[in-house]
Amino acid sequence: MSKDAIAPYARPDVGRSALDLATSVVPYVALSVLGYLLVDSSPLAALAIAPLAAGFLLRTYIMFHDCAHGSFLPSKRGNVWLGRVLGLVVWTPYAKWKHDHAVHHATAGDLDRRGTGDVTTWTVEEYRSKTWKGRLGYRLFRNPLVMFGLGPIWGLMIQPRRVGKTDRSRLRNSVHLTNLALLVILGGLVALVGWKAYLLVQGPAVFLAAAAGVWLFYVQHQFEDAYWESGESWKYDDAALKGSSYLDLPQPLQWFSGNIGLHHVHHLSARVPNYKLQSAHDALPVFQSVPRLSLTDGLKAPRLKLWDEERGRLVTFAEATAPREPAPVPA
Repeated sequence: MSKDAIAPYARPDVGRSALDLATSVVPYVALSVLGYLLVDSSPLAALAIAPLAAGFLLRTYIMFHDCAHGSFLPSKRGNVWLGRVLGLVVWTPYAKWKHDHAVHHATAGDLDRRGTGDVTTWTVEEYRSKTWKGRLGYRLFRNPLVMFGLGPIWGLMIQPRRVGKTDRSRLRNSVHLTNLALLVILGGLVALVGWKAYLLVQGPAVFLAAAAGVWLFYVQHQFEDAYWESGESWKYDDAALKGSSYLDLPQPLQWFSGNIGLHHVHHLSARVPNYKLQSAHDALPVFQSVPRLSLTDGLKAPRLKLWDEERGRLVTFAEATAPREPAPVPA
């Protein structure tokens, strides 16, 4: 596909970006304040607003995500500084996450470069070659209760607090400074409202937003006919158009998720801001034949666990362990 065709959509609009912030960060903060005002007189009412607050927090994460791609504001410096601030709202070190996510974009669907910024995925042969302990560990990791129950806690609260052994000093500093800033901010908030109120108001909203984010990231690359190739056979455009789904969500879910379900457009050109993804998809013929998932398809996707290189698709554990039919004998 010609880059010229998608270039008109890869230009952020400051006014539209400001509207995004006004409809994500502002309502999230407002609902949090409302929760603290309600928590003493009506804890259930404070708890009831958590799902809505989670929606706005998820939407805020998409703004952070766009900043990391340099697609939210025209200015590189503006994206960096806004990304750092939003990183404190979503508990994520900006520079470190930006680096790991860039690796994900450069390697998505490449069997030879798995492991950074993606969901760990084994091939059928890799699974069969492991010991029973290794297979058990992978089964537990891919269990939906672990993936979407413990996964949000790990992905938002624990993993971003850690540095990698090979991380450069810039990335290490990003993690350490973010952790320090969060310690000060969250410590001050707990001192102001009390730890019980903080956990009741922020805990459910943060967990729900993180769980939704894990699910979105999961199904956007983990569907039956996803694209996986090795070495020289891997192509960036094919990985974007065949290995990134169009998760066709109903409104208002598409709005709260910042149009990230149009993942095929995003992976083909990460410089397209979230609010132009739908327009690009609708206008360009190349996007009309991409894998399309409904909400129901997305909810069923976690049953797929392993990449079957012979079949060229993701399969369930049952399919992977079932005896293979012998190849037909030539007449």
